[in-house]
Amino acid sequence: MSSTTDALLPPVATAAPSRDELSRRTTGQLRWQEQQGLDDLGRPLSEVTFTVVDLETTGGSPAGGSMITEIGAVKVRGGEVLGEFQTLVNPHSSIPPFIAVLTGITDAMVASAPSIESALPSFLEFAAGTVLVAHNAPFDVGFLKHFAEQQQRPWPAFEVLDTVKLARRVVTRDEAPNCKLSSLATLFHASVTPDHRALSDARATVDVMHGLFARLGGQGLHTLEDVQTLNGRVTDAQRRKRHLADALPTGPGVYLFRGAGDEVLYVGTSRHVRQRVRTYFTASETRSRMSEMVTLAERVQAIECSTPLEAQVRELRLIASHRPHYNRRSKFPDKTHFLTLTSEAWPRLSLVRSVKDRSVAHLGPFSSRRTAERALAALHEAYPIRQCTQRLAGTPAETPCVLAEMGRCLSPCDGSADPTAYEAVVAALAGTLVGDPGEVVRALDDRMRVCAQDERFEEAATHRDRLGVFVRSAARSQRLRALVDCPELVATRREDDGRWAVHVVRHGRLSAAGVIPPRADAHAWLADLLAGAETVVDTRSALPAASAEESELVLRWLEQPGVRLVQAQGEWTCPVGGAQGHLTLIDALDEARLAVVPTDERRLPRTAHRPAR
Repeated sequence: MSSTTDALLPPVATAAPSRDELSRRTTGQLRWQEQQGLDDLGRPLSEVTFTVVDLETTGGSPAGGSMITEIGAVKVRGGEVLGEFQTLVNPHSSIPPFIAVLTGITDAMVASAPSIESALPSFLEFAAGTVLVAHNAPFDVGFLKHFAEQQQRPWPAFEVLDTVKLARRVVTRDEAPNCKLSSLATLFHASVTPDHRALSDARATVDVMHGLFARLGGQGLHTLEDVQTLNGRVTDAQRRKRHLADALPTGPGVYLFRGAGDEVLYVGTSRHVRQRVRTYFTASETRSRMSEMVTLAERVQAIECSTPLEAQVRELRLIASHRPHYNRRSKFPDKTHFLTLTSEAWPRLSLVRSVKDRSVAHLGPFSSRRTAERALAALHEAYPIRQCTQRLAGTPAETPCVLAEMGRCLSPCDGSADPTAYEAVVAALAGTLVGDPGEVVRALDDRMRVCAQDERFEEAATHRDRLGVFVRSAARSQRLRALVDCPELVATRREDDGRWAVHVVRHGRLSAAGVIPPRADAHAWLADLLAGAETVVDTRSALPAASAEESELVLRWLEQPGVRLVQAQGEWTCPVGGAQGHLTLIDALDEARLAVVPTDERRLPRTAHRPAR
C-alpha cells in the first residue's frame, strides 16, 4: 500500500500573517524559549525569585545555646521587591548586654514576641520556592536549619547564595577594605545603611546582591547556575574552560568533547548546544565524572542539526561509533538478544543474538540477557513446551525430566507427547510472540493469585516481575516490528516555535530531517528532501536498519500529539489485541507494588507505557 495525503502538508505562505497568526507565533516562540530555559539555558537571574534573609541572635552558635531574636527577609525578583518579612523572636532567655547594645533589641522588646516554634514556620512559608540569599549564609542558614531540626520540621531544599563568597570573587581590596556588609553597602551605594537589625540588614544585602550581579553580568555570568560556580561548587579547572563554548551554535545539535589527542571523551545533544555546553562549567553540573571529563577536554566540536530528533539520533550513532569513555549508555547497540522458536522436530524457545528473517515469530530485541531470560520464564509458565536443549529425534525415547514429572512439559522426550497437540501449543506460542499475549497474562495472573492465597508473597512478586518484563518487551517488539516493516514514512509536526519539522523514516532508520523554510512551496521542498534522503536496504533482519534505540526515538516522535503522516509506503500497524493493550494492567501492578514498599527503598517508577530495557 502506498499513499500520499497532500492535504496534510503545511500550506504555502502567500500573504502577510494576520495579527492572530503573529500572536500565535510569538506565543510559540516564548514556549520554545521557555523549553530551552528549562532544558539548557539555566535560569536567568532576572527571572529567579530570591529571599534575602538576615538574623539577629544572642550568640554565635545555636549548638552553644544561642537563640534567634529577630528574623528579617526581603523577597525580590528582577529588581522588584515582592514582599518583606520581619518579626522579633522571644529567645526565652536574657539577651546579653553587649548584644543588646549592638542590636538595640532588649528583653522588654521580645517579651511578647512569638517563639521560634511559631516564627520559623511563618518564615519558611514566606520563603517557599525561592533561592535563599544571606551575607555569610552559613551563619543565618545554619541557625534556621538547627531550629527546623529541633522542631522535627523538614528543611526545604533551598538553593543558597552567599554574598560574602561572591564579593570575595569580584571585589578587590582597593575598592573595599573587607567584605563586611557595611563596607559593601558603602561600595554599592545601598539605599539602606546596615544597623544590626534584621530587616535593615536584609534590605542592604538586596542592594549589595544587585551590585554584585551587575559586575558578574559584565563577566558573562547571567544565570543562577553561572553565579553558583563562584560559590565554590565548581573547580577552577572547569571554570577556566568556559571559553570552549563561546563559538558553538545556538540551535539543536550534537556536541563532542575531545581530549589532548583529539579522542572523543563524551558525546551529548541539546536543543541549544552553546548554552548546554556552558552548563558543564557551572554549578548545574554535579556529576563527578563530568568534572573529570571537562578537566581533560581540550576542545568541543559541534554538529548542527535541523531538528531535536535528528540531534538525538546523531548522538546515538556517534556514541556507538566512538564509544567514549565518559558516556555510560548506548555504547554497544549491537549487544542484543531475541527469543525465537527453533526449527526442528520438537521446537523449543531459544535465546539468540540475532534473527535473520523477521517473518519468523520472535520477541525482541532485548538489551540485556537477564531481561530476555525473565521474559522466557514468563512464556514457559503459559506454554508447556520442552525446555531441554538437546536435539530430539522424530520419535524420541529419552528419560523424562523433572518438569515432565511436574506436569509442566508435554514430555516429547519419552515419546508420550502427541505431535499434533505439541504442534498446536507451538502455534499458539508463536501467535503470542507476534500478537495477543493474553494467555501469558492469564497464566501468570493465576499463579500470582494462588501464591498470594498461600502467603507465598515472594514467589508472587517473581511472577509479577516476569509478567511486567514480558508484556513491556512484547509491546516494544510489536511496535518496532511495525515500524521496521515500513519501507518509508514521512511525517511532519508543527514545533513549539511554529516551524514545521519533517522526518523521513525508512525501515526504522531516520533517513532525512529538515524544517520547511518560511514561504516555501512545501511539496517542492518535500520532493527535494526525499531525493536527498539516505537509501535504506531492507535486510529482512529482525533488527531495525538502525539501532533499536534509534527506532524507539523515532517512534516516540511519531506518536506525539500533532504529528501528521504525509506519506507511507507499506503498512504501519500494530495488532488490535497486542501487548500494548495490557500495559495498563502492568502499570497498575507497579503502582500496587510501590504502595507497599517504603519510600526510601523504592526504585524510580516506570513511566506509563515505557518499554522494558
